[in-house]
Amino acid sequence: MELVCPAGTPAALRAAADAGADAIYCGFADETNARNFPGLNFSPEELSVSVAYAHERGAKVLVAINTFAQAGSTDLWTKAVDNAAACGADAIIAADIAVLDHAATRHPDVRLHLSVQAAANTPEAIRFYTETFGVRRVVLPRVFSVNEIAALNREIDVETEVFVFGGLCVMTEGRCSLSSYATGKSPNLTGVCSPPDHVDYAEDETGRMKARLGGFTIDCFERGEPAGYPTLCKGRFSAMGHSGYLFEDPVSLNAFELLEELAKAGVTALKIEGRQRGKAYIASVVSAFRKAVDGLSGGADASAAISALKAMSEGGQQTTGSYRKTWR
Repeated sequence: MELVCPAGTPAALRAAADAGADAIYCGFADETNARNFPGLNFSPEELSVSVAYAHERGAKVLVAINTFAQAGSTDLWTKAVDNAAACGADAIIAADIAVLDHAATRHPDVRLHLSVQAAANTPEAIRFYTETFGVRRVVLPRVFSVNEIAALNREIDVETEVFVFGGLCVMTEGRCSLSSYATGKSPNLTGVCSPPDHVDYAEDETGRMKARLGGFTIDCFERGEPAGYPTLCKGRFSAMGHSGYLFEDPVSLNAFELLEELAKAGVTALKIEGRQRGKAYIASVVSAFRKAVDGLSGGADASAAISALKAMSEGGQQTTGSYRKTWR
């Protein structure tokens, strides 16, 4: 299976390539990509140099142009597609129909991957994208069990890519407007769930740390307790006499123990999340999963390297997410 790794900066891309990534995904420094954080992402010039670096080391570069174009104003998105193709990108990851159409029409030699933002989770939806735009791979939403992925793969004739490590979105990607109620910005359009300029931390009179988003308190942490980044879906609230994480705990996905099952289910590529992370994180996670994937065919045992990644998980906690739906 192909190991697809994140890069939010040219330095992170080099770290991913050096650590053994088969493919590296990144985006431009604007609203066309879903990790539009200040100080992250690539200019066209940086992408061109980075593509050359990755290719020299046998890695492909996939460019995420995966937010939804604004009605009547698609120029920013179509220009991003043109720039990605000009820089030598191996594939474009997109969700918006206008973006997919432009890429398929103007750049037929560049592979198209369907972003998880498209939330394509039925054979009928996936066939629409493959037959209409020539999509070669679909990134599956993080809502399937392994058995459901296997059943889906038996009904479609396209590569599938699944997340195996990193942040765990608890909503159906591409369909979440939750944070916009606090910030006025939708992650589907502006490319960021909790905009940094809407995030702040402050101590209350008891010394507890309050994490706030758009002026709303999302969580409170006792002195010395690790404080996570505030997102509404992973906030800790009091409602109807109950206090806790009403949507989802702030934990990270780690599907290491399911790699063999995912291979048998017909998965083509394994995706690591984390374009907002630094190059040290990228190097550690990519090298650990490189060992894990190679280990499926008789390579070295990667258990120790994977175990060390717990310290890099949100709140120091990990889950297999929907891959094992134990509530059923």
